[in-house]
Amino acid sequence: MAAGTELRVAVAGLGAIGFEIAKRLDAGIPGLWLTAVSARDREGAARRVAGFSQPVPVMAVEELPDVADVVVECAPKAAFAQILEPAIAAGRIVMPLSVGALLDRMDLVERARETGARIIVPTGALLGLDAVRAAAEGTIATATIVTRKPPRGLAGAPYLDQHGIDVGAITVPTKIFDGSARDGARGFPANVNVAAALSLAGIGPDRTRLEIWADPTVTRNTHTIVVDADSARLTMTIENIPSENPRTGRITALSVIAALRGLVAPLKVGT
Repeated sequence: MAAGTELRVAVAGLGAIGFEIAKRLDAGIPGLWLTAVSARDREGAARRVAGFSQPVPVMAVEELPDVADVVVECAPKAAFAQILEPAIAAGRIVMPLSVGALLDRMDLVERARETGARIIVPTGALLGLDAVRAAAEGTIATATIVTRKPPRGLAGAPYLDQHGIDVGAITVPTKIFDGSARDGARGFPANVNVAAALSLAGIGPDRTRLEIWADPTVTRNTHTIVVDADSARLTMTIENIPSENPRTGRITALSVIAALRGLVAPLKVGT
């Protein structure tokens, strides 16, 4: 995308992250124009955007590619395909936040190749994906991510129900998952999109290892990455301040805005 081009942006999902992205776009970012939003509760969404500086239509997700060059997905995993499929079919740029869902729908990458669409995964609540991508141009031996969250930030994950884990009863730091990024994304679809993003940047979802800790001693969602490669050893930790949704850090919305700016900015820093 050439610098100086104005891009129409639609936001699918108006939860804590989607609404923050829409609000910042409405406030004005050079080269970016908020043209539509979508949400399961269309009346509620209309009320939320009623105070925006410019009128923003609330549309069905399948209509978004008609009015947008970029569709940002900020919805629950269940809506992932419903949002991405029409946008990819129309050759649009899509930015998914439910990255874990992409691991089981890599056919969408091939479909994007056919239609000229692009799937751009923002860094989100993680760090260092540019360094991991660079290391992947060589040889990465191992990649591990350890996630620590306050127990309430993990509540509702399917893995917990399947294994009878009551995070509300946890009073000391407890490891509740140890496995592949792929299995973690399936068991914790609202919690570990960071692990999916790391795996896509590096050595894939089956070789990338994930530990998840329910830790009542932390107040911030914390992710530590260790990557061993032939070019470098990377050790990185990020402590995210939770958003209104305790499963997601505030920096996630800002990461999307930074990624959107990168599509139109004359200067882009980072790989």
